[in-house]
Parts: sequence; structure tokens; C-alpha cells
Amino acid sequence: MHGVERREREGGSLRIDHPLDPANSYLCHSFVGSPDMMNVYTGLATADAHGEALVELPAWFDSLNRDFRYQLTALESPAPLLHVKSLIAENRFTIGGANPGQRVSWQVTGIRHDAWANDNRVAVEETKPATERGAYLYPEGFGQPASAGLVARRIERINQLRPR
Repeated sequence: MHGVERREREGGSLRIDHPLDPANSYLCHSFVGSPDMMNVYTGLATADAHGEALVELPAWFDSLNRDFRYQLTALESPAPLLHVKSLIAENRFTIGGANPGQRVSWQVTGIRHDAWANDNRVAVEETKPATERGAYLYPEGFGQPASAGLVARRIERINQLRPR
């Protein structure tokens, strides 16, 4: 694994150089499993008197994401004309077709396109190296004893290398 990005792959979090201030800040996210290096953003918006709502996304949103997908859900009453009125531009998009004052649940996904992600796309499937074959990241989940785990195997190797 590249040392530039500290990630806890199995734990579901990552820390990268902040795309708007990479020399001085980190951007920390937890993530949903996806082979696409996908980020998920959600929220609630309330429609104005014209049935529209402007959704403001973080200032770094466009610099981190591409290939957006949208999902809208009308709350409390039907809104058959509910739609994305304007697509994401300058870290915002507009919802249209809601009833005046109606709350709308929204979700947007984007594929990471920051510098690290562009240079380090995730290999969706990989064969374990010879030294890890037969061992598990989470042995208990497969009905195996803890001794069948990678951590136990690594501790065993360290103990073998220690002078006695």
C-alpha cells in the first residue's frame, strides 16, 4: 500500500490530502463499500413557494467527485413531478417539482477523482499473496479460530524471529 494515504481499509475510513488545501489539511471520510471509489452524500431540503430547493454541497465537492448520481424522495406527500432541476455545478444543485414547503430527502453519489484516487484506483479483486493464503482478515466470520487470522500469523512470524 502506498504510504501517501493512510487508510483503514477494513474499518471503512480514509484520510487524504484535502483537495483544496493539500499541504495543510486532511479530508476524512468513512465510506460505503463500492468498487468505484464512490462517495455518498445525503440530506433533507425544504421546497420554497415554487416547489424548488437549492442544495449546497461542501466547497470541496466538485474537486473531489465526478460522475454524479442523484436520488430524490418526496416526504409526507406524493410529488409526481419531483426531479433534479439543475445538475451539480459549483458545488450545488436544484430540486424541482416538489410541493411548496415539502421536505425532500436527497442523495448524491460521486466517484472520487482527487489526485490520489486517480493514481491508485482500487483493484476490485485480488489474489492473496502466498504468505497470506489460507489466512483470514476476519476468521471468526468464516467459522475459523482466531489463530487462522492474518494478525495471529504475523505475531507467530515475529515470535519466530525473536532470539530466545
